[in-house]
Amino acid sequence: MSKTTELPPGANLAALRKERGLTQGRLARLASVSVSLLSKIEVGDRALTPAVAAALGKPMGLSMAEVLGKASVARNEEGRLSALRSAVRDYDLPGHQEVQEDALRASLEAAGQHRDAAEVDRLLAMLPVLLRDATTHAHTANTVESWMALSEVYSSVYWLAARHRWMDMAELAVTRQRWAVEQKTNPLGMAIAARDRAGAYLNGGDFEGGLMVVDRAISQAQTNLSGQERAFAVGLLNLRGMTLAGRFKDKKEGKKETERHIKSAWEAAEWFDRDWNRHSMIFKI
Repeated sequence: MSKTTELPPGANLAALRKERGLTQGRLARLASVSVSLLSKIEVGDRALTPAVAAALGKPMGLSMAEVLGKASVARNEEGRLSALRSAVRDYDLPGHQEVQEDALRASLEAAGQHRDAAEVDRLLAMLPVLLRDATTHAHTANTVESWMALSEVYSSVYWLAARHRWMDMAELAVTRQRWAVEQKTNPLGMAIAARDRAGAYLNGGDFEGGLMVVDRAISQAQTNLSGQERAFAVGLLNLRGMTLAGRFKDKKEGKKETERHIKSAWEAAEWFDRDWNRHSMIFKI
């Protein structure tokens, strides 16, 4: 059978496992996941996350994308996806149209609301134009705020691509995101970009590498930020670090790293008396 199918992720995983003559118990042990979780994923009772897909793929010699399978796109969305890919490619080619900053900010807010509500169809519908507008505005205004706005759009592109299992676009989006915040010094933007980059490592099954990205970003945030912005950045990064450490094959080391990041996240939370939402990121208290 083809390694990449349009079966639901759980069914695709089950087919790949059986093709290799592996029982659920054997694959679960090799991937360091519970048999109960694997069983629920295969019948569709639990979602197959990219991180778990990467862990299950390793002993089968498969990539995370191959385990997840191909996500079909509705016919009316094919044009939107093509337009979004084109906008991502044109990252350094601003348009000639005038972009109203107020309208751009309103669109960014709407995109954040669609993302928070997991309204993926609505987000896909607006991202191609929003990305082109943000690209044009950033090149024209050339301010910290304009490049941060562009980075925020790329963060939403990453979120959407990872959710749809368009992993090539997800990888490219985090690269573009980091490029955008590097155009003008922006320590908070760098921390958020590092969080998403570590997510790409998580999706790819490189949990140790992702944690290195997180720890380096935490150190930079602690040096270059202060007050609630520093706590916000460090808190977000520690939450990502907890997730990465929880997937370590070495459970003893994973527990130690998880507890370290939990402790640091609680320390960051002491700066807040409510959830903080910045640039489509929420640090929940």
